[in-house]
Amino acid sequence: MIIQPRTRGFICLTAHPDGALQSVKNQIEYVKSKGELENGPKKVLVIGASTGFGLSSRIEAAFGSGAATIGVFFEKASSEGKMGTAGWYNSAAFEKEAAAAGLYAKSINGDAFSDEVKQQTIDLIKKDLGQIDLVVYSLASPRRTHPKTGVAYASVLKPIGQAFTNKTVDFHTGAVTDISIQPVDKDEDIQNTIAVMGGEDWKFWMEDLKNAGVLADGVKTVAYSYIGPELTFPIYRNGTIGQAKNDLEASVTTIDNLLADIHGKSYVSVNKALVTQSSSAIPVVPLYISLLYKVMKAKGTHEGTIEQMERLFSERLYTADGKVPLDEAGRIRIDDWEMADDVQAEVAKLWDSVTSENLSEISDIEGYRKEFFNLFGFEMDGIDYEKDTNEDVKIPSIAE
Repeated sequence: MIIQPRTRGFICLTAHPDGALQSVKNQIEYVKSKGELENGPKKVLVIGASTGFGLSSRIEAAFGSGAATIGVFFEKASSEGKMGTAGWYNSAAFEKEAAAAGLYAKSINGDAFSDEVKQQTIDLIKKDLGQIDLVVYSLASPRRTHPKTGVAYASVLKPIGQAFTNKTVDFHTGAVTDISIQPVDKDEDIQNTIAVMGGEDWKFWMEDLKNAGVLADGVKTVAYSYIGPELTFPIYRNGTIGQAKNDLEASVTTIDNLLADIHGKSYVSVNKALVTQSSSAIPVVPLYISLLYKVMKAKGTHEGTIEQMERLFSERLYTADGKVPLDEAGRIRIDDWEMADDVQAEVAKLWDSVTSENLSEISDIEGYRKEFFNLFGFEMDGIDYEKDTNEDVKIPSIAE
């Protein structure tokens, strides 16, 4: 099958297995270039392991620390004549490279919100690893069925209190326009968003893992969040998503109490704005990222997900002295280079002047587009996209 990108809005409907493999290889090479993290984790569970920060976390753990990894995700498998999702191909590529390096890697494909997948994961840990010393929670989903009540929740992306109007960009066409987003009209939508994207499921995972006895003494767990600049606050940090992130961050106290008797610790890492499937769906954010990339690349401080995760592990979670640097709210800040005063001042200046006409000149919209397609295995250097490609790629550890 000859596989080409086919898009609908902020979604790419196709994915390329060879491109996914190359993307994973590139991330692995970066991690290996940084040297071994001597005091890093050795047995790791990544929940939401197939794309973005979750995938990069798994790569960093495996190839930076030699860790055995179990990845949980919910992706569409490939079959003859039918493409899998990008996350499926990423995970197949990861297992292939892990096996070649002699590293343990197994995956579970299913609804991570469900009790069934939690139990399946626990059974696999007991069978193969005994206990784990790091749990990465990097789940992103627009909806969730509650495992205890069976109630289905859907998240909404809206401001709270008043309408929000600002600039946005269609990154396919380069058109910069104003967009107005009406505020959420009922509290139920806020609560539903919290139910999907807040901290309850993270707590459920840690409770089940703890009760099953599969958490090692001194275990760490980390979940990912974002704050961003004030210009995105109405749609992000002060909007419905922000309420869910507040709930996620507030879960740290509960999880710390849960893990106290085994000397465990939980963290929320506030990460940098990057091109991900999730961020592409948020109005205003793609334009902000395009300007941010321009500024940070000029300063030599730009990072992708793998650079972020390498720095998170080596400079925050697993420091030589064992101390984890936190901000005044108790969070890890790996967005520090993004939020530097000089960076934000330059982005704000560009924001005021950006138009459709000068977008290509003053932003990195081309870099944004390329990274978007890279997420799905396209526009990767060294890949011949005109050749016939085997679309049916298996993940060895997942039974047919």
